[in-house]
Amino acid sequence: MDLRSLNIFLEAAELGSFTRTGEKLGYSQPTISFQIKLLEKELGVQLFDRIGHTVSLTDAGRNLLPYAQNICHLSEEMLSGGTAQGEPDGILRLGTPDSLCGPLIAAHFRQFSRTYPKVSLHLATGDTGQLLDYLDHNEVDMICTIDERVYNTNYVIADEEEIGVHFVAAPENPLTGRGAVPLGELVTQPCLLTEKGMSYRRLMDERLARNSLEIQPVLETGRADLLCSLVEENAGIAFLPDYVTEQSVRAGRLVRLEVPQCRVVVWKQLLYRREKWVSLQMRAMIDHLSRLRLTGPREAAP
Repeated sequence: MDLRSLNIFLEAAELGSFTRTGEKLGYSQPTISFQIKLLEKELGVQLFDRIGHTVSLTDAGRNLLPYAQNICHLSEEMLSGGTAQGEPDGILRLGTPDSLCGPLIAAHFRQFSRTYPKVSLHLATGDTGQLLDYLDHNEVDMICTIDERVYNTNYVIADEEEIGVHFVAAPENPLTGRGAVPLGELVTQPCLLTEKGMSYRRLMDERLARNSLEIQPVLETGRADLLCSLVEENAGIAFLPDYVTEQSVRAGRLVRLEVPQCRVVVWKQLLYRREKWVSLQMRAMIDHLSRLRLTGPREAAP
């Protein structure tokens, strides 16, 4: 069993196609098929089901996957001089919603770049559905989402964090300081919202629909920071994740409204495909993002 066969196996498992595997690795499709058949013969099992132009792992293939990943990781580390000295080097493709680019990427990019100078970060943005599609088609290596908690055996959850979402208003807004705000009164206010269908906006719309209510916003934009600034100027109320409004709330420029009929929680999750070969640069990003808390610093381990 050689490393080339295991690398081909891992790529084919990830891409679901011998043709695409050959294109990526620079081999012909017959060469890929031949290498896989040699590996299957050596192990005495069938690793892939071949249906039409696609291939998918058999149970034996899924059982081999973690062993092949570990062997190739160890080889990669050895060639790099060992785990302690190996330096991540290459492209890391990360998918994320626009709202996370600021607090997770822009705010900490210099730190990441100084720590891992040989990693080139390629960002793709979109809503949760688009990001999962990117992941499923291997257009990104991993994604960081803000949405309902994703539970799917096809994905590995490398990190997750619970995030609260609230309606916010300026201190002088008549809705503040009154305790619980009824939904019926809330929807009569000028509202500034993110685009329809965007994670927490979608969840809010669902809560309103259950009560036969709907908000007609005076402004829609994907710029959560802009919404926050406009609400501070008392241009209306907005429905935003706590990490967007935290600084303004602490400074007294915004107030979170208590709306019992519209309690929403979302999750920041870092996901990658279970069959994905986790490269050194992926490990670096997982370690980096796992240290960053949107709702405050992570407590040190005892």
